[in-house]
Amino acid sequence: MSDNNATKPGTSVRVEDGYWTPYQRLVRNTVLPYQWEALHDRIAGAEPSRAIANFRIAAGLQEGRFEGFVFQDTDLYKWLEAASYQLGSAFDPELERQVEEAARLIGAAQQADGYLNTYFTVAEPGKRWTNLADCHELYSAGHFIEAAAARYSCTGKTDLLNIAVKLADHIDFVFGPEPGKLRGYDGHQEIELALVRLYEATGERKYLDLAGFFIDERGQKPDFFHLEWEKRGRTSHWHPGVQKTPPSLHYHQAHLPVREQETAVGHAVRAVYMYAAMADLARLRQDEGLLAACRKLWSSIVHKQMYVTGGIGSTPIGEAFTIDYDLPNDTNYSETCASIGLIFFARRMLLLEVSSEYGDIMELALYNTVSSGMSADGKHYFYVNPMEVWPEASRGNPGKHHIKTERQAWYGCACCPPNAARLLSSLGHYIFTSDNENLYVHLYIGSEAEVQLVGGKAAIKLESGIPWKPEASLTITDLPAGNPFSIALRMPAWSSTLRLEINGQEADPDIRSGYAYLYRRWEQGDVIDIGFAMEPRRIYSHPQLRADVGKVALQRGPMIYCLEEADNEAPLAALSLPSVSEITEVPSEWSTGAVLLQARGERLRAPLEEETSLYRHSPPVVETCKLTFVPYALWGNRRSGEMAVWLRESL
Repeated sequence: MSDNNATKPGTSVRVEDGYWTPYQRLVRNTVLPYQWEALHDRIAGAEPSRAIANFRIAAGLQEGRFEGFVFQDTDLYKWLEAASYQLGSAFDPELERQVEEAARLIGAAQQADGYLNTYFTVAEPGKRWTNLADCHELYSAGHFIEAAAARYSCTGKTDLLNIAVKLADHIDFVFGPEPGKLRGYDGHQEIELALVRLYEATGERKYLDLAGFFIDERGQKPDFFHLEWEKRGRTSHWHPGVQKTPPSLHYHQAHLPVREQETAVGHAVRAVYMYAAMADLARLRQDEGLLAACRKLWSSIVHKQMYVTGGIGSTPIGEAFTIDYDLPNDTNYSETCASIGLIFFARRMLLLEVSSEYGDIMELALYNTVSSGMSADGKHYFYVNPMEVWPEASRGNPGKHHIKTERQAWYGCACCPPNAARLLSSLGHYIFTSDNENLYVHLYIGSEAEVQLVGGKAAIKLESGIPWKPEASLTITDLPAGNPFSIALRMPAWSSTLRLEINGQEADPDIRSGYAYLYRRWEQGDVIDIGFAMEPRRIYSHPQLRADVGKVALQRGPMIYCLEEADNEAPLAALSLPSVSEITEVPSEWSTGAVLLQARGERLRAPLEEETSLYRHSPPVVETCKLTFVPYALWGNRRSGEMAVWLRESL
């Protein structure tokens, strides 16, 4: 691991893709305007946000009391980050006006010493930094700093950056290892990622060092959260009265110093945000200890605690990881934000070391859980992304109330909608990276980009039929005269073969860590044609994954498939897919370009004479039926009903 060879994100990337461009247009034309109205409490029938009202009260522009969650400010901050990416790709005067309006409001709400948080300004002005375990002060600050860094890097505007620098300097004054400073860290990791971005935007080393302090301090003895809890009289922000037990260190990933952590534990979003920051610090500070920990934690998630869709967090209690192979289908959480955080982690691991597994998981989570998290109209969202839905149980079983059968218009805790918007708006940052000798293609998303290579910048155009068509091509549209270099193409795990041609001639790549390296002296106009194997494939789980033993799921390309009641008679649990059934591809009648899968299946029915018996001695009747599978990303866009990713495989 060296600075000279570290990969860097592709620059000046413009997405033009058959699958993702509609999402980006949806974010620009529908999602951001809709969320702007939601932040102002102007969406009829949706839960009020109160975010803008809180800032106005904190700024002294109106009277009132703080409402919403203690971290309500972040809804606006994530909106600002998404808006900044959109303005960086194409100027929009109305969107720019809204961002400038928000910047003025945030600046008016900032305190003279740089502190910025509407809850503690309005509701509890004397209790700053007294409950880091519960109250998300640094988390909220981090999301603002990320928004400011995005606006600066995308547009060059410093209105938000000036506020962010003042805020970060205040945090640096309060926290650190020096005498008189607070040796603490936040209950919800985010400030660490943000300070790295602020360092990259400003070049100020103190912000990188402060991020390193927050990472290194976590898990040290004595336990900061326990000391803090004792100091404030054993109280909690979330529960009234004196508490019998202190905050859970495992829930906050504070049970061990981070370099000693090997298993993903606790709140899933907090975990992957921290792991992503650890990867950033490992790269920027050449920290082999952090890199080793990142590798172990990555393996813990991907090989033992991740759903087939790229979802993570198997329990609603704490929105958390539980134990290895504990992945229930009908009660899982798989928060949209958690998969977004996993994508952050994957991308940063790719910047450290190029390995196809990171790109595979980034692609898996992006095309499945993240896509599923937002409806086709851009106005409804899933917070939870289940593997199995039974609407009656969601309504009648208290243990399944978190499983929604339809996307919601908004949430009181609305972290996921603007988080999805900021990821989709910054999608170009995830497609390419480069170093001195290689251009890496991680995602096959249609785009045009300028990338820094040996000898100067090259312009490239990537065209792609993914996820529906098994083809892509890369064209070099401009190239500086200079040395030969490699173009390294990820070999997706879902494709059994990869066909490569350069200007119509078959290529013989060098295969390393799941990437196909094509080394030559490239010329302007050179074209690489890429062909994938995209046949439907059956997926089976590890035998210790008890929820899915004896079951099968289907995948085609990066898309995981599921059954919906709209196409298959309920109950879906009575269906099975014979191991010998041929799986065929059919076009969708309700989603343009989408490919559905069909197969001969079997349905179990009770014998007519025993229809009312709950238990019986005679076996069920087996009937033949047609099964129709839809991409998981598209489920829930028609009508409410049952859904299942896994079904029994019959012999």
